[in-house]
Amino acid sequence: MNSHKDLKVWKDSIMLVKMIYPCGKAIDSTRFHSLMSQIYRSAVSIPSNIAEGAARRGDKEFPDFLNISLG
Repeated sequence: MNSHKDLKVWKDSIMLVKMIYPCGKAIDSTRFHSLMSQIYRSAVSIPSNIAEGAARRGDKEFPDFLNISLG
């Protein structure tokens, strides 16, 4: 594997983040602020965990981080 950026799952998760943020701005209501905050953090955690798992030295850790991303 060259980089986590070469993985389709990482590319798809970045696309998800790019789709989520404009939706939240359209809702821009104080009532939904905490909900949108949680959605943003959840979306960003997916590619972040994939990248962190790929950066680990051991191949055994990467699948664990993919499982975290699924959560």
